[in-house]
Amino acid sequence: MTPLNVLAISGSLRADSHNTALLRAARDLAPEHVLVDLYDGLRDIPPYDMDLDNAELRPAAVRDLRGRIAAADALLIATPEFNYSVPGVLKNAIDWASTDWSGTEGLPLHRKPIALMGAAPTNFGSVRAQLALRQVFLWTDADVIAKPEVIVFRSHERFDEAGALTDPVTRTLLGDLLDALIVRAEARRSSRPVIGTGTGTDYASGTGGAPVATAA
Repeated sequence: MTPLNVLAISGSLRADSHNTALLRAARDLAPEHVLVDLYDGLRDIPPYDMDLDNAELRPAAVRDLRGRIAAADALLIATPEFNYSVPGVLKNAIDWASTDWSGTEGLPLHRKPIALMGAAPTNFGSVRAQLALRQVFLWTDADVIAKPEVIVFRSHERFDEAGALTDPVTRTLLGDLLDALIVRAEARRSSRPVIGTGTGTDYASGTGGAPVATAA
């Protein structure tokens, strides 16, 4: 079986980010035929500049990101929440990956299966950031998994000092999200070999039996 390639992108640059740790947990939970590739080039992507957004002038870091998205069967994105929305570095990367002004290159995000999740130390996790991302990907016509929702609130309670995910409910939700993404990506691959898709169910974790999943 040809391995399924999932490009994992964290919206946080912080070394001890719980969102990056969440992606590492997903990599550990992935079945043998799924390769979860952690993207580490977000810091190198310059501010979006439409004057440079063409095949000849794009910065190397942007060309690398677009190429890796195009080659991936699916994307797995973990985002923190800044000011009720998506971190600027993540939105900036998506802007660079969403265009084809010439009409000849193809759109890396078009119909790409994408799963979203997020972790934050607050009681609301990354709810607003994930909603903002869903709106962005609506415009790019990406295929975003709807369920399960993995919203890791009070994330500092879900990881140990080494950054390992220890919360069993969050691990279950993460596994369910990964499974949904794999199903969507495999379906997309079988119908169109080069570019992928996505869809989803609702879950959560926390005190008081609240239906929510949590981490940052």
